[in-house]
Amino acid sequence: MIPRLMLQGCGSNVGKSMLVAGLARAYANRGLRVAPFKPQNMSNNAAVTDDGGEIGRAQALQALAARMPTTVHMNPVLLKPETERGAQVVVQGTRLRHATARDYTALKPTLMKGVVESFQRISRDVDLVLVEGAGSPAEINLRAGDIANMGFAEATDTPVLLVGDIDRGGVIAQVVGTKAVLDPADAARIEGFIINKFRGDVSLFDDGYRMIEQHTGWPGFGVVPWFSDAGRLPAEDASDLRAPVHHGPVRIVCLQLSRIANFDDLDPLRAEPGCTVEMIAPGQPIPGHAALVIIPGSKSTRGDLAFLRAQGWDIDLLAHRRRGGMILGICGGYQMLGRTIDDPDGIEGPAGLSDGLGLLDVVTAMTPQKSLTKKSARHPATDTDLTGYEIHIGVTTGPDRQRPFFEVDGVPEGAISPDGLICGTYLHGMFSADIFRAAFLAKFGLAAGQDDYAGGVDDTLDSLAMHLETHLDLDAMLSLAREVG
Repeated sequence: MIPRLMLQGCGSNVGKSMLVAGLARAYANRGLRVAPFKPQNMSNNAAVTDDGGEIGRAQALQALAARMPTTVHMNPVLLKPETERGAQVVVQGTRLRHATARDYTALKPTLMKGVVESFQRISRDVDLVLVEGAGSPAEINLRAGDIANMGFAEATDTPVLLVGDIDRGGVIAQVVGTKAVLDPADAARIEGFIINKFRGDVSLFDDGYRMIEQHTGWPGFGVVPWFSDAGRLPAEDASDLRAPVHHGPVRIVCLQLSRIANFDDLDPLRAEPGCTVEMIAPGQPIPGHAALVIIPGSKSTRGDLAFLRAQGWDIDLLAHRRRGGMILGICGGYQMLGRTIDDPDGIEGPAGLSDGLGLLDVVTAMTPQKSLTKKSARHPATDTDLTGYEIHIGVTTGPDRQRPFFEVDGVPEGAISPDGLICGTYLHGMFSADIFRAAFLAKFGLAAGQDDYAGGVDDTLDSLAMHLETHLDLDAMLSLAREVG
């Protein structure tokens, strides 16, 4: 069996994804072939894989860290929330069905076979698999039928390290309490713990570290200080984008929709020294001095269109346009800019027809077929080439498409209003292209200062790897993984 190691957390957002990315790069730098794996993820921030499906963007970053091509088998179950109580269930890169939380509880045990199959497939021809859990194994009410944490560890005999987040406070109780509530057989699968996100003098936690070891009987594998360059890596969750990034005079704002999806378009802009990028939270007005307003993708376009109106943002957008401000709609945001959105079959929610914002003369009809592809594109206005990806349902038509925003694989794509202030496109990832980003920002009188965004992400992964090499016992962790190999 292939060497493997699983990181589970004392709770959500304890830093498991970043730790797996850093470990993947660290072990890859040692010459090992490493594959990341997450049995089940819940995220509307998805990535299109090299084999034509979709996975959580965190697993795509981990694959980049490992220098491995992406595959749907790195994240065989992806849950994409569509409502407060339901989500689209994606299995091995393909949409299976919509399921409420109660429906999914019944469905979940049937998915384990595919999860294990995917795990076995990515285990071929690699030296190490790094597995990321979801949420926390301390949620023992979810243990029956579990595929994300201890259920997976049991099915594949994978050793587990538990990650605690000291930045939240109460980390001793996090780790000790997790052992207290676990079934003894599950607790026995945990081989040790990691303390993450420490700020200040690490030695001040020496006593606390020993107390955790004494109360649990688990050895510690290290304390990871706060990694200050984490913001240079693509954000996994929309909550990671809430703090504005103040760099420079060009203010770009993005509407924080209730079902925001594929917001990685913001990451390269946040890295630009001349830009100030800010998420506009529900209830806040769109600032009058913004240069660009981005309406991002959504997992529930008509639902988020209603949400947008409930915040009064439709009025703010009209005022922004009257002031000569630019609006860019991406994917679901592009659909909202049109005259109507028709979903007769209820693919994204209740069936019906919604009036759009009317800022582009286009209409959208939702269709069952999903576009899920990487694309080569050209931006005619700046004569620049780039690559990106499409991940959407729906077909958009109308007169404003005679002024396309891009040419994708030689075919006109997107739309631009007659005055050039309103633009819409289905293409994600455009701002990762350095030449296009520079040309686009030049419209606002800004010379781009980040001339190698992808290189910056790669350098940050190397820095993260060195950070973990310094503060974790990577040799002991690798030995633990190899004990079951």
